Amino acid sequence: MTLGVREAYGRWAERYDVETAVTALEDEVARALTPAFAGRALLDAGCGTGRRLPEPGSGACPLAVGVDLVPAMLRAGRGDRPSRPVAAADVRALPVPSRTFDIVWCRLVLGHLPDPASAYAELARVVRPAGAVIVTDFHPDAAAAGHTRTFRDAAGTLHAVEHHTHPVEEHLRAAEATGLTLTRRIDAEIGPSVRPFYERAGRLERYARDRGLRLVLALRFAR
Repeated sequence: MTLGVREAYGRWAERYDVETAVTALEDEVARALTPAFAGRALLDAGCGTGRRLPEPGSGACPLAVGVDLVPAMLRAGRGDRPSRPVAAADVRALPVPSRTFDIVWCRLVLGHLPDPASAYAELARVVRPAGAVIVTDFHPDAAAAGHTRTFRDAAGTLHAVEHHTHPVEEHLRAAEATGLTLTRRIDAEIGPSVRPFYERAGRLERYARDRGLRLVLALRFAR
């Protein structure tokens, strides 16, 4: 059964920090697209537990803020990250002033929305002129190949999460309508960096079958 986003992430919260092939590959390419944090303010829109946020007030990143739709996700991150500023809100209505951040992340979020346009409008609103917006999504090629967004809850039960496939062109149209300009794109493929996840799961035959499949779409836009 496919779960709605709020219910799914509420159930996933306790185990969300456990890396998967998708999240590990996504982090690899998102970091590759992200400018240096030094002297820059960061917003992670759809931060989950906040695990990717750098420490606030550090020399590397003077301000790092997370926003997520599901309070249970934010609470799950509080134990290890009590000092990181976070807020419960929808990425389509971010509770922050316009032109506040130099870097805005929106990672593996937009596929959970039927239409990404309103989210792109908010991402463009809160980023400063000359700032960077980094968006990642479950790749349309992976969806076409039968891959789905799934997770295991604390009891080990496998669940699917509501997901909407957005072609790359849909992302680009939505971004361009808000004044964002694409500066770099990465189509991240299943390959050696995520092979250990298949190996630990005893699914190397699936790795051999899927190697080269584009799994994560990563886009960097300039304001």
